[in-house]
Amino acid sequence: MHHKTRFLFLLTLCLYATNFLFSQDTVINHAFKTGEYLKYRVYYSSAVGNFTAGEAILTVGKWEDKYAGKTKDVYRITGIGNSKGMFNWFYKVRDKFETFTDKNTLLPYAFIRKTREGKYEQDDIVIFDREENEAITNSIEVKAIPPNVHDMISAFYYMRTITLEDFDADSMYFINFFLDDSVYVSAVKFMGKSEINTKWGDIGCLKFAPMMASGEVFADKYPMSVWISDDENHIPILVESAVIVGSVKMELIEFGGLVNPMKINLEE
Repeated sequence: MHHKTRFLFLLTLCLYATNFLFSQDTVINHAFKTGEYLKYRVYYSSAVGNFTAGEAILTVGKWEDKYAGKTKDVYRITGIGNSKGMFNWFYKVRDKFETFTDKNTLLPYAFIRKTREGKYEQDDIVIFDREENEAITNSIEVKAIPPNVHDMISAFYYMRTITLEDFDADSMYFINFFLDDSVYVSAVKFMGKSEINTKWGDIGCLKFAPMMASGEVFADKYPMSVWISDDENHIPILVESAVIVGSVKMELIEFGGLVNPMKINLEE
């Protein structure tokens, strides 16, 4: 069976033939809603200047099952990343990630990843079975998972709904996510408050440092810094990742469909 056809079949079964989220807690979500749109400029920063590398777009939609003629209470959250300009010549990127999450728990029913980075290609489909605590991959392999596990996109949106009161005494928060047929534990550390200058004005932010998987590219345990708007939206305003030489940054350049007005200190 073709991957897309098989995915639609399995997802429809999950949405309409079972009720596997019965024991999960409802998440209080004041951070985002259907219709949210975020666009980012991705650029490489070094001592010789900044060079635009690409763009990233995040959207929150809804899942509509055309076959059943119904709309389930499910977010269809999509992330797209594309390289631009000269970066297409030597390292073309065309990435797409989608998660289908329950609106009440924000736990995913399914996750799709289509990665095209240079010569590297990877396609993943994962269906989450909460009754059996299993993840079914596109190769029909079954992996055991803990309760409340996320995928990489649903984890990010879930983190937007929590507050500083949810962090422990060491300013840490831990979350499980499933990626590449394995379960990972990510630790997110609160680093303090600061203001980020944007084209709209200064935006008060909360700074976080997520712990990433170790590898040769990153220099330390917390190589990434994320500045989240210090309001109920909790929108990523700036992301910075250290690499061997310089850093890669992602800055917000467009937004729409927010739940709450953005708090901006307008420049004179």
